[in-house]
Amino acid sequence: MSLQPTMIFLPVLVQILLTVVMYLRLAGAKSRALARQEVDEARRGLHDDAWPESVQKINNNIRNQFEVPVLFYVLAVLLYLLDAAGLVAQALAWFFVITRVLHAHVHSGSNVVALRRRVFMLGFVSVLAMLVLVATALLQ
Repeated sequence: MSLQPTMIFLPVLVQILLTVVMYLRLAGAKSRALARQEVDEARRGLHDDAWPESVQKINNNIRNQFEVPVLFYVLAVLLYLLDAAGLVAQALAWFFVITRVLHAHVHSGSNVVALRRRVFMLGFVSVLAMLVLVATALLQ
């Protein structure tokens, strides 16, 4: 079975969709918090602690979507440009995105830090493996 190199961008799109979904969840959580009058109106414009924990967890997760995932995006593009977006690269990309979905679920839900960290590290290792693939392709 031959994989199209462009398919490396399918997990990229799923990662982008995850970020959009988290923004939508944040909007809903903020609306509910405002309706329940759980927000310190005087502080809400500049201080995250003006919002209840339910909002802060989602907001923190959104910030996290612009950290390691940025490396993932760059590596996916590089793998494609270097003609190295084969089966291993695509499997690593999907693994990364699966860990990001799990991480977002834990981060914005139970927020069990030990579990969140384990899931994060699995995704981070997949990004490191993608980095090795890029370096290998560059050195060939």
